[in-house]
Amino acid sequence: MDNLNIMIVGVGGQGTLLASRLLGKVAQKQGYDVKVSEVHGMSQRGGSVVTYVKMGKKVYSPIIEKGEADFLLAFEKLEALRWIDYLKREGTLILNEQEIDPMPVITGSTRYPGSITEKLEAAGVRIRSIDALRTAMECGNIKAVNMVLIGLLAGTSSIGEEIWIRSLEEVVPQKFLDVNIRAFNAGYGVR
Repeated sequence: MDNLNIMIVGVGGQGTLLASRLLGKVAQKQGYDVKVSEVHGMSQRGGSVVTYVKMGKKVYSPIIEKGEADFLLAFEKLEALRWIDYLKREGTLILNEQEIDPMPVITGSTRYPGSITEKLEAAGVRIRSIDALRTAMECGNIKAVNMVLIGLLAGTSSIGEEIWIRSLEEVVPQKFLDVNIRAFNAGYGVR
């Protein structure tokens, strides 16, 4: 691998930052140079959160420009649409099918956009989609959406599952480990 660029997008409280730490740990275990940059919007109020994870033989900057991401992990559909231009044409969108109303929708000043899935499909990228919220609930905790999506990403990589699990054990607090491993395995098993 020369370089791998991954963007994680979602809203505050979805676990995007833990997901980025896990990706960083996996990269380190593989001996890669890794840079992680977290961009917090109004994360405390459910606003947009973006994280860049770059890994490879040598990484100089953590920032990913438009058209440079190999993977876009979207924890929410509208965030996927908002950031789809950052994904390479041959890149892969890992998409949670969940829709979370942003503040303007909650206050009634606008409506949640329609036809998001069709717009994402028109971008001409590979899409791997899952109802990660439902899957996380089935695993025992709705907060494990992040691990479902990481598992789905891991299933597309050449990095062995044991590396992912060991890394997960190092970044997730012990009391939440079992549910996070179940959620990871649920995403990893999707083909």
